[in-house]
Amino acid sequence: MEALALFSFTASEEDEISFQKGDIIKVTEMEDDSCWFTAEIQGKRGYIPENYISLLPHRWFVGRVSRLEAEQRLRWQDPGVFLVRESESAPGEFSVSVSYGDRVEHFRVLEGGGQYCIWDETFGSLNRLVDFYRTHSIAVEKLICLIDRPSSPRQLSNPSYNPYPNPYKTSSQESLPSARLYSQPESEVAPVV
Repeated sequence: MEALALFSFTASEEDEISFQKGDIIKVTEMEDDSCWFTAEIQGKRGYIPENYISLLPHRWFVGRVSRLEAEQRLRWQDPGVFLVRESESAPGEFSVSVSYGDRVEHFRVLEGGGQYCIWDETFGSLNRLVDFYRTHSIAVEKLICLIDRPSSPRQLSNPSYNPYPNPYKTSSQESLPSARLYSQPESEVAPVV
């Protein structure tokens, strides 16, 4: 997932990475610590403070969803309706699940050196991979381009239906103890919304 740097940050520990306000950052892990994310910037990996960035979420990213649940969400949708989920069989990797109308196909996203691919084309982020397959077929045997919309009349008539719920919304408000201190921007004040 990508994020926008709201403030500049200078690393103070060896396992942190510095960035400038306005940088686009590739967030690679969000679950180890509620205040710090693991990220990659220009090929360097390390920790960044969560409160210095704004995630650029996509409705199609659903986090930890099983293959079976993905199939239940997508079966009988228009061909091309899709979601991206964390892979069950390969932890730390992703899968793209796509409706073919009468069935659902799953494509494992291969990652290496900060590049992502399904077939021959490689991309610097999942966002770019998804954007490419919106205009190019993800399927080999027939034309299937990725689309966002649900097709079921029940789902279209229900404004509260969301085929892509927030994967990071928790039902519990508990917070876990953190090994790192919560970092605050020093030189700038966050805008009041």
